[in-house]
Amino acid sequence: MSESSKHTVTRRGALGLLGAGAAAPLLGTGIANAAPQSAAFVPSIGTGATPVQGLHLTFGRDPARQMVVSWITDGSVARPRVLYGTLDGGFGAITPADTRTYVDGTSGRTVWVHHAELDRLRPGTEYIYAAQHDGATPDAGTFRTAPSGRSAFTFTSFGDQSAPQVTWNAAGGVGLDANSTPATKDIVTGIETVAPLFHLLNGDLCYANLDLDRVRTWNNFFTNNTRSARYRPWMPAAGNHEIEKQNGAIGLGAYQAYFELPSTETDAELAGLWYGFTVGAVRVIVLQNDDNCLQDGGDVYVNGYSGGRQLAWLKKELAAARASRDIDWIVVAMHQVMISTSDANGADLGLREKYGPLFDEYGVDLVLCGHEHDYERSLAVRGVVSGSETLTPNPVSTATDNIDATHGTVHMILGGGGVSGTTNGSFFKDGTGKVLTAVSAKAGPTGKRVPTYVREQAVWSAVRDLDHPYGFAAFTVDPGRHRGDTTTMHVTYYNVNKPSGELSVFERFSLHRRRADG
Repeated sequence: MSESSKHTVTRRGALGLLGAGAAAPLLGTGIANAAPQSAAFVPSIGTGATPVQGLHLTFGRDPARQMVVSWITDGSVARPRVLYGTLDGGFGAITPADTRTYVDGTSGRTVWVHHAELDRLRPGTEYIYAAQHDGATPDAGTFRTAPSGRSAFTFTSFGDQSAPQVTWNAAGGVGLDANSTPATKDIVTGIETVAPLFHLLNGDLCYANLDLDRVRTWNNFFTNNTRSARYRPWMPAAGNHEIEKQNGAIGLGAYQAYFELPSTETDAELAGLWYGFTVGAVRVIVLQNDDNCLQDGGDVYVNGYSGGRQLAWLKKELAAARASRDIDWIVVAMHQVMISTSDANGADLGLREKYGPLFDEYGVDLVLCGHEHDYERSLAVRGVVSGSETLTPNPVSTATDNIDATHGTVHMILGGGGVSGTTNGSFFKDGTGKVLTAVSAKAGPTGKRVPTYVREQAVWSAVRDLDHPYGFAAFTVDPGRHRGDTTTMHVTYYNVNKPSGELSVFERFSLHRRRADG
């Protein structure tokens, strides 16, 4: 936003927007003792305005200096805006929000989503903000901007979450959505226990496409996740269950409305489906795999929808990242997988064909996925096993605890975000996996294109969690101390345990490589 769109607000008036009762527990900075608010900023209570709902953050194009604040309303509102400032200085500026709408294709309901980009922030700085519109009580949060340059930080990741909820069934009674489990809530508490700088959500966010009331499911998803997403960016990848019939040209209209993401795509139909951002010396690249995988998993089969634009963008992104002396690590977040030993969806040959050569050429360090509802990771892989019809990833090292990332790419399946139908009990026990190599030209009896699978020796497999269905990974970056030093990424995989949701450590390992500035 331009400076002309920001207006000065006194610290006294701004802090008063939250009210003493609301501000003190949220911020923990003594705001309850602040002087009374300026009358000009007293919110209008009881006017019947739709409230601020589902407050959530995403990074702008420069995570050190930009943050997007987003929220949902049930109707059109006047003057949606965000007040923000530092914890020490209080609210010092206002940025208006842009409003995006979509009409749900099955219910005909309109959803309003508001996005305000906070700009010209200071790197590595704590901020306070409040989202509001005329006639409604503000809702608030805090965040920390990304560091500028190499720095230590932690991020987390999982996929396949769903939403904890009940809904009205077709007969008018109360029903539980099939994908809901208590772990969907427990895992959010787990993320807040770690308190990362940001979180990567690797597709199949809430499974709204399978539910009777898709709008309610999305609302419940944000109501659950705002407990974390108002304090740190949750950066999503769209999975197959974000593809909803009659919601946009390729079924991703709802997803594109709910999130404002740092996309460079100029085609509005494709905006926000793939994007990249840099934190410290880590370049994160987020992909939308239904464009390039073979599997038919959404409401609509959309393979090839970008006409090659995503692949061209990916090649350019990877080349720039690996050529940069400021980027040490390349992390790819996406939904469907290139490795799997579970008798579930299986690995996808389409992704191996299209992504594999690029990941090898530009030395991608980590690929983080969901899709399979379990935890599995590979050895470092590069190239393919000679003569393999399934393009089996070739392991280049047997190391599982301390891995030289320059040797190859480590793939991680993090599909234990809370959804039911877990697949940790379906791992093959004979050292094999299965690969989806083709689909039928037309839909079969289930309404999906029929897959063809080929079994392979899973020579790339390193670690699997057979006993626990739910969990997430935390990644802590140690940037090293001087030019050309070794930089290390320490990885911890946490189980989110039944029935109470407590965390336990399943495994720890690390990756290392030389800094690019050597």
